[in-house]
Amino acid sequence: MPPTTAPSAAPAGTAAGSTAQAATLTDRLDAARPYALSAFRVVVGLLFACHGAASLFGVLGGAAGVGGTIEAGTWPGWYAAAIQLVGGVLVLLGAGTRSAALISSGSMAYAYFDVHQSMALWPIQNGGEASAMFAWAFLLLVFTGPGAISLDRLFRRTR
Repeated sequence: MPPTTAPSAAPAGTAAGSTAQAATLTDRLDAARPYALSAFRVVVGLLFACHGAASLFGVLGGAAGVGGTIEAGTWPGWYAAAIQLVGGVLVLLGAGTRSAALISSGSMAYAYFDVHQSMALWPIQNGGEASAMFAWAFLLLVFTGPGAISLDRLFRRTR
């Protein structure tokens, strides 16, 4: 039986060297995940709050991008806009993130199935892309939480 020898370390340019570099990149990306999640949460919350502010206050192009506001108390538009503004700000700040994201996700799922789905099957056909994307983005935040930088984490540390 021939003697066995331990495998030698592969040079950096070989497949084994590439695997080590990939593991290092993966480790770095994994370490940055909570911060990337916080950035994702901030952007989604800001965009959602902008939709609510536009509909309630007529800023940023106003309701539906055509100016004006939604009349107070009208169903479901005014309530959806209020959820967008309040939920968006809470998610943006990372305050009550999971609860705010759950309510916001449900609001957007309702908007998609009640308003958009009756026009056509696919979001690209029925104008419901934003509703579908927000619903799924907020549902993701329900399960992942706010990330590394949030008021939720700050308040949890002070207890």
